[in-house]
Formats: sequence, C-alpha cells, structure tokens
Amino acid sequence: MEMDFERCYRAVDSRDQRFDGWFYTGVTSTGIYCRPSCPAITPKRQNVRFFPSAAAAQGAGLRACRRCRPDAAPGSPLWDVRADVVGRAMRLIADGVVDRDGVPGLASRLGYTERHLHRMLSAEMGAGPLALARAQRAQTARILIETTDLAMAEIAFAAGFGSVRQFNDTLREVYASAPSDLRAARGRQQAPAGAGTIALRLAYRPPLHARALLDFLAVRALPGVDEVRDGTYRRGLRLPHGTGQVALTPAHGHVAATLQLADLRDLAPAVARCRRLLDLDADPTAIDATLATDPALAPAITAEPGIRVPRAVDGFEQAVRAIIGQQVSVTSARTTLTRLLTAHAHVDHEVVATGDGVSGQQLHDQRGGPEGGALRGFLGAGELLALPDSGFGMPVGRREALRGLARAVVDGSVDLAPGVDREDAVRRLLALPGIGPWTANYLAMRAFGDPDILLSSDLAVRRGAAALGLPDTPPTLDRYAERWRPWRSYATIRLWRAA
Repeated sequence: MEMDFERCYRAVDSRDQRFDGWFYTGVTSTGIYCRPSCPAITPKRQNVRFFPSAAAAQGAGLRACRRCRPDAAPGSPLWDVRADVVGRAMRLIADGVVDRDGVPGLASRLGYTERHLHRMLSAEMGAGPLALARAQRAQTARILIETTDLAMAEIAFAAGFGSVRQFNDTLREVYASAPSDLRAARGRQQAPAGAGTIALRLAYRPPLHARALLDFLAVRALPGVDEVRDGTYRRGLRLPHGTGQVALTPAHGHVAATLQLADLRDLAPAVARCRRLLDLDADPTAIDATLATDPALAPAITAEPGIRVPRAVDGFEQAVRAIIGQQVSVTSARTTLTRLLTAHAHVDHEVVATGDGVSGQQLHDQRGGPEGGALRGFLGAGELLALPDSGFGMPVGRREALRGLARAVVDGSVDLAPGVDREDAVRRLLALPGIGPWTANYLAMRAFGDPDILLSSDLAVRRGAAALGLPDTPPTLDRYAERWRPWRSYATIRLWRAA
C-alpha cells in the first residue's frame, strides 16, 4: 500500500483523528508507533515512517504508544468496504479465522495458496497473515489484562496464543512491558463483575448518528434475541466457541460495550461483529461529502450527519430475516419471526425436558448465554431444519425457501461469513428457490457490507425518493442514483428515513 508522505505528515501535524486507522506513524527516534491524532509533539520529518497496519509497524521493531493506544483506533474503512481478496482476508482475520483454523484455513476459505496470500497481504498491509493475527492477539490480550482479573495463563490461551512464553514475548515486544506491568498500570480500577464479563470502548470516526442506528434496530428487535432500552442496544450472540451477550451504548467518541462471553476465546470475533453491526469502521465524512453533492440529499445530511448502515452479527440470521421480510411490512415480518423463535424455544423445551442426548454445554447454549442470561443468539441453520412444518407459520413457498437456505448453509454451498466473495455469494443466493434480487441485494448490503447497493424496487425506498422529489420508479431511480456511487447503501438508509 503506497502512502503519500506529505499528506500523511500533514494529518499527523494537525492531529486529524479522521485518519486514525487509515495508517500508523512510526517514530524511529523513540521506537514507538502512534495513531495520527496522537497528542504528543509532532516528530521531525526525518524521524517518521508511515505504515499501513499495526502489524507492519511491529515488524519494523516499533512498540505501541502508551499515550494514544494505536491498537484501539477504528479499523481502516478501506479494508472494511473493499471486496477484493485483501479486504476479505482482513475481515476474516478480524473474525479470528487464523486463530481457529490457522493460515491454511484462511487461505482455503479465500481460494488461494498460503504463499500467494502472504504475498498479497505483505504488499498491501506490510505484514503477512500470521503477523496480522499476532497483532490482533496482542490487542485482545491487553484488553483482557486490563478488564479482567484472570490469571495470565488463562489470558494467554483465551487471546489465541499457543503458549504462555509466546504471550509474554509478544506483549513485551509490542508494548515494551511485561503483562504484569500492564495490569499494574490499571491501578485501582476494578474489573467488571461476573465471570466472562468484559467492558471496553469501541472507537469510531465521528460523526455518528446514534439515534438512527438505535431506531433502525429497535423496530426490528425480536423477543429473546435483541432489544433497545434506555439508549442501549442489547443482544445475544452465537460465537465460534460458545454463546454471549453484548450491551452497546453510543457515547461521545466511542461506543461503550459490555460483553458476557461463555468462552473468552470469542472476544476478538465478538468485538469484530459488534463493530460490523454498528458500521463503526466507516468514514462518514467521505460518505456524506459525496452524497451531499446531490441537492436532494444535502439538507438531510446537514441535519443528520454520520448515518451508518446497520449490518449484522450473523449472516444466517440476517438471511432468515430478509426472506421473511420479502414484500411484507417490518411489523408483519417481526410477528412471523417471533412466532418462529417461539416454536424453536418450544422444541428446545421438549428436548431438555426429555433429556434425550442433551449435553451440559448444549443445555447452557439453549438457555441463551452465560449465567442463564435473558438474551440469546438467533437460531442456527441446523435448528431451523429441525422445526416441524407447524413451527413456521407462513406460506409453504416461504417455508421451503428458508429450509433451502438452511440446507445450503449446512452443506457449505452458500457461505454467509463476513469475508465471503460478495458477487459469488449473491449468485449462489439467487440460485436458491424463493430468493430474488431484493433479498440477495439486501443481504449484500447488511450481511456482506457492500457499501454500494441501492434497493430501488423497495417500496419504502421509493416512498422516500418521492418525498425528496426524486424519481420513484426503479429504472429511473437506478439511473439517477449513479451520482451516489460508491455509497448507494448509505443513500438507501437515508431514503428509508425520508419515508
């Protein structure tokens, strides 16, 4: 990744926080690397190097600045929206794929050899997949050290390290401190109450229109899965190693997150999914600047800057919601989804009551979260397939569309993970009975994070376009929306709000 030195240096000199996460500033005279907005004295030009990732800076022998904490910066919007192999790889690494499946597993999911994948990531990010995953493990370990009272050995394995020695060596290299020193620096601050409870801040680039996010999620909240109350969004999570719950409260400059995890190895993927859900790695200034060139959208952008695209923590959940939401109102879809979840809970209750083949871990998962919490993740593909016909409460065609999707997810012919090839995923979805262009594109926008989707056939989008004096038939709206590229997904959200 090539970066213009003068432009980067100007961002550092002005301490412009909009560039946090875009690149990292290495200061050779002090041996540290910082985020562009670091409040320290601007280093001399001859002592500065710029890096596309924290892992690249670490590979150059630099340690993280203790003042600005560059590892806690927002993620790069470049890797958040790009649909190429590098962008997909970065999303999968953030989701913990390397920790779970190693580099061979990452390369297999992307369809490339390990060698070629290393070459591409090194060229773009300045570091290979192992180094990028190592930087993430160090960040996860620091969070656990500072927010829990776990023993260091437990933290080492929860963060994904293969040994305590590797854990100690990495933290000394990245932070120039022993793990015990990082904990001592926490001072008298108490860890959150409850086993597996972690409190942290999720940074974002301002502005963030929090009310729009919470409004969108509130009207679609499902009993037992998610809720919005008192300015906080809470939901259950299905994670690679177990279940979890999260409470997300937007605040000035960050989103306060309180996570309850059944298995602390799920911290990194849980954080990545929460960031993705709230679209926290977006660059709202760039997006709004493009859309504001349209006089029809400019007043709304001035009144409500920083609108984000609410995404998803679970691709299968979002796909089920989309299929049920085809050609019906949000209220009607919510009623049908609630009926589906009620049927699933009834089946769970019967299985637990009979005790047929239910392990302790399965019973824990069915109750929906650590310590018997009230919220749990959406049902999985296998659980949907186990439901009887009477549990669906919808037309036969829609029921069979859901089952077809679930079978495709179970057999691997459809992948709904964050690092999926978007175009290929849309093609595979369209090949399934009962899934049309609206559903596939809706998933591309919300589950796969495509920033340039316009749902021109959507009734609410057309009503919003008409309210703003824009063309409101799909063909004419599609032609008009060319001026909104590459941010048509954000225009779609604004048209929904206008409706």
